[in-house]
Amino acid sequence: MSADESFEHEPGCSEVYAHLLEYLDSEMTEADATRMRHHLETCSPCLAELSVEEIVRQVVRRSCTERAPEGLRLKVLAQVRSISVTVD
Repeated sequence: MSADESFEHEPGCSEVYAHLLEYLDSEMTEADATRMRHHLETCSPCLAELSVEEIVRQVVRRSCTERAPEGLRLKVLAQVRSISVTVD
């Protein structure tokens, strides 16, 4: 959230949803982050949405470290090579 887009008031649920990822990424001013925290402390649905986003990030982070099975890797590489040969 840029300085031009700062909350001028306490954010409502739609504003919190729209800026939730910025909040999680610490990409907002401290004043806006404080307003978000206050809203999240008092709004169960928004807090639940924040929890879902945090869980999704954890799952993606964990999944990105797993390596594809060797057979699948070889099939994908073969497909990429055949496409590359066709294009050249």
